Amino acid sequence: DYVVVKMIPDNRLPPRHLHSVHTGKTFAVIKWESPYDSPDQDMLYAVAVKDLVRKTDKIYKVKTRNSTVEYTIKKLEPGGKYHVIVQLGNMSKESSVKIGTVPLSAPDALKIITENDHILLFWKSLALKESNFNESRGYEIHMFDSLLNITAYLGNTTENFFKVSNLKIGHNYSFTVQARCLYSGQMCGEPATLLYDELGTGEDSSASKTDRPTDVAAIVVPVLFLLLVTLGIGFVVLYMRHRRLQNSFTAFANSHYSSRLGSAIFSSGDDLGDEDDEAPMITGFSDDVPMVIA
Repeated sequence: DYVVVKMIPDNRLPPRHLHSVHTGKTFAVIKWESPYDSPDQDMLYAVAVKDLVRKTDKIYKVKTRNSTVEYTIKKLEPGGKYHVIVQLGNMSKESSVKIGTVPLSAPDALKIITENDHILLFWKSLALKESNFNESRGYEIHMFDSLLNITAYLGNTTENFFKVSNLKIGHNYSFTVQARCLYSGQMCGEPATLLYDELGTGEDSSASKTDRPTDVAAIVVPVLFLLLVTLGIGFVVLYMRHRRLQNSFTAFANSHYSSRLGSAIFSSGDDLGDEDDEAPMITGFSDDVPMVIA
């Protein structure tokens, strides 16, 4: 024997398994399941979105018969914090979840230009890649002194540059630039960070380790090449001089060679003079002395 029992749906139960599926800068996708399996009629849900920063509320209505419901909340603000409540339209028990949207990106190409008594920070406009950013919102700049372990707020600007003065010699600084925080610093953009050493040169922390070896190589390689060329020219000059001296000495020695004595004869400095006047005239050759022509 058996009996079939049909349970009476309890519309006072809350939605089940409410959670966030995906969040962007201006939207969030949430998902939940119906209070009971396989609803036999359309169910009306109330989705309340409370802005924890602005202290405002919005209510959306969702009508569906599906057991699993996926809903996209739009028109949110980047970097915002929200409390989402889902319940049936008859004000039954509720399910809630807290979500946060993705903040604005960090400014690109943050650079430092050093002047005589100050530095200038430069960066690209966020409006080039963030359609949700308005230049009137501006940017705010912070500075961290690693020697004193102090972070200071330098100010804000609507331009793409900022002047920093009164830096101390021997101190290392880190500068951050981000979209200006709204509502008491609760909605901020991602910061772009740049290191500035005591020598007055700005460095990006991700590129500081690769730029210096390249600069050193660019100086050392030409110097070594010039040294090698100079040494090569020097060896060639010395070799040519050696060959010329050797040839000159050989010709000089052959011109003073005496075949009768079998050696070269060199006169002293006192005998130097007009050799054509003092040398005896050669009248002939002996048959037993061979003629040698140098």
